[in-house]
Amino acid sequence: MSQSQSNAYIIEIHDRAAGIVTRDERGFRFFSSERLFDSLEGRQFRSARAAERAAHAVFSERSRRPS
Repeated sequence: MSQSQSNAYIIEIHDRAAGIVTRDERGFRFFSSERLFDSLEGRQFRSARAAERAAHAVFSERSRRPS
């Protein structure tokens, strides 16, 4: 019996939809849903968790920058 795994995940950072990741043959590809996360658009990740960590890093970097 094979395990059923989702092929797409929504990534939310502090109640903001950062984007979605979709599974393909090489891992997970990120699709941005908010301008703040556009730097991750199209990037390939080994796991959905790795994409989530990258989105957290983008958010944290942005919040550390002076206004």
